[in-house]
Formats: sequence, C-alpha cells, structure tokens
Amino acid sequence: MSGRDLVAHLAGFARALRAQGLGVGLSDEVDAAAALTLVDLFDLDEVRCALRTALKIRRSDWELFDQLFRRLWLEDDTTVRSFEAQRAGPPPTLPPMWPPALPRAGAAPVVTQGGQAPQGGSGEGQLPGYSPDVLLRRKPFEQCTPRDLAEMERLLARLSLKLATRPSRRLVPTEGRGFVDLRRSFRRAVGTRGDFVFLARRAHAVERSRLVLLCDTSGSMDPHSRFLLAFILSLKRVARRTEAFAFNTTLTRLTPWLAPGKIGVTLDRLAAGVPDWSGGTRIGESLAAFVSRYQRRVLDPRTVVVILSDGLDRGEPEVLVQAMRAIRARARRLIWLNPLLGDARYRPLARGMEAALPFVDHFAPAHNLESLERLVSVLAA
Repeated sequence: MSGRDLVAHLAGFARALRAQGLGVGLSDEVDAAAALTLVDLFDLDEVRCALRTALKIRRSDWELFDQLFRRLWLEDDTTVRSFEAQRAGPPPTLPPMWPPALPRAGAAPVVTQGGQAPQGGSGEGQLPGYSPDVLLRRKPFEQCTPRDLAEMERLLARLSLKLATRPSRRLVPTEGRGFVDLRRSFRRAVGTRGDFVFLARRAHAVERSRLVLLCDTSGSMDPHSRFLLAFILSLKRVARRTEAFAFNTTLTRLTPWLAPGKIGVTLDRLAAGVPDWSGGTRIGESLAAFVSRYQRRVLDPRTVVVILSDGLDRGEPEVLVQAMRAIRARARRLIWLNPLLGDARYRPLARGMEAALPFVDHFAPAHNLESLERLVSVLAA
C-alpha cells in the first residue's frame, strides 16, 4: 500500500477523533504520520501509543481515544485479515478502513506548503495542506502584498494581545489556580477546627509589558518596514505603555501618529510624514538622538527595548556603540530583530550590526509573522 493511502487513512482517523470532540489539528496529523515511520505497524499496541503521543491526546481523553482506536482498528475484521495476510511480506502500511475523503461542493482546493495546488489526480488521499493562516504566517514580508497585510491584521491583533502582558515574579492571592499557599491555608483551617476545607492559592500576577520599539525605515528595509510598522501599530492598540519610533537618517517619535483606524491608512500617513522615509541609514546617530531626547522619559529598569533593523549603518560605529551602551544600561532587556537573519546564509558582518551585537540580549529574525510570534516567549522569560 502506498504512502498516499497511509496518509489518507490517518486523516480519516483524525477526523473520527475530531468528531468525538478531541482537539486534533493538521500539524498533529503530520507529527503522527512521522511517528508511524518509526514503529512496527504489525504491533497495534505500539501504533496506538505512537498515535496517542503524536496527536497530543490529553490523559483525561485516553479512555475515549483507546475505545475509538479499538473500534476502528481492532474490531474491524477487514483490518485484522489484512495485517495477517501481510505478516510474511515487507512491513505494511495501514490498510484501507475509510473511503477517500471527497471534496465538498464549493470547497477551496488543497494548498501545499509552497502555496500551490496539487498537480493532477483526483485529490484522493492527499496530505492535508497548511491552512491559509499558517501559509500567511510563514510568508516572507518581502513577498507579501497589500492584500496580505489586510488579511494579516487579525493575526497581528491576536499576537499583540499576547505581547501586551507578561507574567510577573510577584505572587498574588487567587481563587482556584496557582500554587497552594500553606500559610494562608493554615489560617483558614483555624476557623474549621483544623480541617483544610479550602486551600488558599497564589499565582504569578499578570502585568502589562513596557515596550519601546525603534523601527528602521531606510531604503534597505523597504521590503519589511511596512509590515513591521503594522505590527507596532497593532501592538500599540492594546499596550498603552508602548512607545514607538522610526529612524533612518533622523529619529521620529511615532506614538502620536498611531491613532485608532485602519492599519493601511495609518501606514500611508506615516510614509508621507516621516522625514527621509526609504532614504539612507544612520543608526548610531538616530539612537544617540533617542538617548539624549527620550531616554529619561521612556526607559526604566522594567522596559524592554526592541530594535527592528537590518543593521546596515552608514555612520560611525563608535557613535552606535555609545548609544547602545547607554540604552542597555537603563533598560531591562535589549532585543534586536533583523529581517536578514531569516536567511540561513546571513552573517552579521556589517559594521553597524557587528558593533551593536555585544549589547544585545536577544538577536532574532523578523522576516515573517511567525518569527514575530516568537517574541511572546522571549518577553515572558
């Protein structure tokens, strides 16, 4: 049996699980297909354990999963006979148990990872493609269109909500979640004659992130700056403590420009109003201007500074070094997001980038939406 049939049957099993209310996604199916290549398909217990692990079935759902597995894999006589018939031959793939999935009337075509529809064939047994959201999140900014930006607004809003808050080290009393607070629990037990009727709990408080974002709008950043500014605008809508700046040969404070409204309209207004948009780059002088004019107002030990730039600076490296040293001394963390880092061949050899790196706490790519999503775990650390 071909690998195409194997994937089709695995997809059918996943559909059956979803019909029972289990949260099995497309990425889980891909993991399950990979897991089946590592186990003995004659050993159904091994197959069951591999699928249960790869599909990320919660412990509370194990009984339901096992029942469905037995019903669809063990109690089907066709399945058993097929396995017995193939024992003497090479390792089998999964036998047919469900008819191939038929496309619904008016359904969108399956899309492969490269964004192309499959060539030829009826589409039966095809590997489920990535969803449009996944494709959009992985699409490089330099390949995105204005229409992609409009579709990206919803994903940016969701990402911004996650970035707007972060867990604090401070523990606060909570109800029903968090760590058991033994001291408060003992105090409560005094009123119930020593019986622990109610356990007091504490959890990490959630605090709003304090962010300062500086976005490079020079000519070399043209393929990326519009989308990075859209990210900044979306973040500003939900995080009031966010300050935003644009820089090229000069520094411009963007915060007053980031009024509520459509992202596309606001970006057009920024492009028309920011001096020397898509011009040259003097990162060191721009950051020095930030230090002298805004550092005391917007930086403190709780602030995270995020610089979005390719690091291609035409100024003197020593000016950049002094500015970076001043920012790092006052901020909680300094993060540099470089779109060029999305290319595996890239090396930070430009003078400006090389001068800035010793002061950077976290150096990461910013070439698509998926790379920006990694900021959530970085800021929570």
